[in-house]
Amino acid sequence: MSSPTERGSPPKPEQRRRHLPGPPFGSPRSSGELRASLTSIRDTFSNRHHSLDFAYSHAHYLRNRVLAVGVIFLLLTPLWALVDAMMLPRELWGTTLIGRGLLLAGLLGVLLLARASREHIGRIRLSAGFLLALPAAFYALVLILLPNGDASRLAGYAFIPFLLVAALSVFPFTILESLAAGLALLWLLAFAQMVDGSWLTPAGFEGLWLLTSLLVVSLAANHFQLSLLMRVYRQATHDPLTGLLNRGALSLHLEKLQAWRREEQSSGSLPPCAVLMMDIDHFKKINDTHGHSVGDLILAEFARVLLAQTRNDDCVARYGGEEFVILLLNTPGDRAAEVAERIRRAVEAHHFPDHNHLRVPVTASIGVASLQGDEAPEQALERADAALYGAKEAGRNRVMAAT
Repeated sequence: MSSPTERGSPPKPEQRRRHLPGPPFGSPRSSGELRASLTSIRDTFSNRHHSLDFAYSHAHYLRNRVLAVGVIFLLLTPLWALVDAMMLPRELWGTTLIGRGLLLAGLLGVLLLARASREHIGRIRLSAGFLLALPAAFYALVLILLPNGDASRLAGYAFIPFLLVAALSVFPFTILESLAAGLALLWLLAFAQMVDGSWLTPAGFEGLWLLTSLLVVSLAANHFQLSLLMRVYRQATHDPLTGLLNRGALSLHLEKLQAWRREEQSSGSLPPCAVLMMDIDHFKKINDTHGHSVGDLILAEFARVLLAQTRNDDCVARYGGEEFVILLLNTPGDRAAEVAERIRRAVEAHHFPDHNHLRVPVTASIGVASLQGDEAPEQALERADAALYGAKEAGRNRVMAAT
């Protein structure tokens, strides 16, 4: 058995990682944070509480929408040039033609960026923002260049803020993101009204009210769309009993983790990461003695203990049955063994209740393996599993490091 370690108050995550590479994708904990209501305003208001894996699912869904809407905008832009030729003053034809060309080039760049950004969440979100900002910027440019008194000839332009606010409902943006875009478009409409003289007139108020109403509808659509995505994601990737990642999601997470480590290695460093595989000792006996319903309660409570003993950047998953896996980021082998020992002691001391709130003694055996540079994820799990088997053979309720 590993030597005991002092638990104390764990340092803050930013203190632990001050001189270490950041997490691979800069997202919060990979499990448990969506256990509460998946349709709550908190989860759809911003992406602060979204897990790493949901952030990827969300980004891929957003990317598909960007590609579809971007193609539509790309096809409509040349048609708007015909409206320019019929409605705009002749002295603006050259300027608007250049603007149309830049808009086409920008939309094409957005499509190329989105197409090439399969694994880059930030780039996908950036491409979505550019897709909405480019038509708005073009409209603002025309308003600035328009000679005084010619605003009434802007046929085919005044609908742009309304079109872009309606487009917000197509994308699975968070409420905060859509609200920021909607406020910018309200400002654009107000600027257009100042140019055409309808600002603070009944017609101007009507336009602002209509755009605000469309924005509220888009915010509601974002909320329901994102809530549905969360529900489908959770059903596909999370264990319903414990709220942790399931085995399939863990495999994907391991592959992304190894890809991130290879990227860090190319820049001169290889972040130390470790795998903990653990098993509840004599779980079959617990089921036989107390019943499977108590066994389910113990599994759920065991998951809560693991979440309490790990950091937000670590990944906690249910591997199958009474087996669990933890991925520790920026953690060398000796530190991983200390964490495993702390978890073992926390499990041993925890009050696992039966239906009568009486304590059920529970212990855990844990195998520890450090991720090697070019090692396949399955090999790391196999070595951790072999160490777990060694811990069981040595008498259970102990930590064993892989050789």
